[in-house]
Amino acid sequence: MTVTPIPPTPEKPARKIRWQALPPDFKLDDKPVENTGQPLLAGALRESLELSDRIKPEMLVASNFGLCATVDEQFIAKAPDWVYVASVLPRETPEDRKSYTPHLEGEIPTLVLEFLSDLNGEEYSVRQLFPPGKWFFYEQILQIPYYGIFEPVAGALEFYHLENGRYKLIQPDENGRNWIPEMKLFIGAWRGTKEERTGYWLRWWDEAGNMLPWAVERLQEAESALSEERQRAEAERQRAEQERQEKERLLEYLRSRGIDPEQLP
Repeated sequence: MTVTPIPPTPEKPARKIRWQALPPDFKLDDKPVENTGQPLLAGALRESLELSDRIKPEMLVASNFGLCATVDEQFIAKAPDWVYVASVLPRETPEDRKSYTPHLEGEIPTLVLEFLSDLNGEEYSVRQLFPPGKWFFYEQILQIPYYGIFEPVAGALEFYHLENGRYKLIQPDENGRNWIPEMKLFIGAWRGTKEERTGYWLRWWDEAGNMLPWAVERLQEAESALSEERQRAEAERQRAEQERQEKERLLEYLRSRGIDPEQLP
């Protein structure tokens, strides 16, 4: 009997990746955000970092912002809901950035976040054919170390770390937070109210477990401290007044006994 050997499956050619700037004629996706909560969630993340002096001039922190790469001669731009880049090159012109190409303009982003609401599951898509899915693009093309998918209704954060070229789900600590060594911060879900939205938010905590406050929380802390100071001042005033009245009673008592307080030794 003649056995016909099965030819080996040809290896898929390696992808050709180039780090090309946004072409002048490329039209970025300008579809509106899917709900009013997304800009609030993104803005709150930046606000607490900024107020805590954790955003430096060389950093890039943006929301709904295009990350670019050219794969097999096809230009791709994907816009995460929130992105953090630790170091970017200074721009030659004062114009605002319209997009960001890693390697060409600076470091790979440290963290991207998606706020889950897309009904077609783009945040989990590993589609490799053009246009590729976001998961595939972040993991295999950009190779971003940390990827978070936040479901704001239930307050669930899925947090992934790139290990051996694949995203691995990282379980939160006992406080429900995930540590990001490069940022020296924890990230986790927190329920509360900011502006007109009540629900779950993503918040930052420092190494000591202190939550980075929003502006309104800092104002509340300042008002509380001022109120406490006023209460202490009022208590001191009342104590001083009681001492004055007590002294006055003693002086009056001495005078009623014919003793001149001024003549006392």
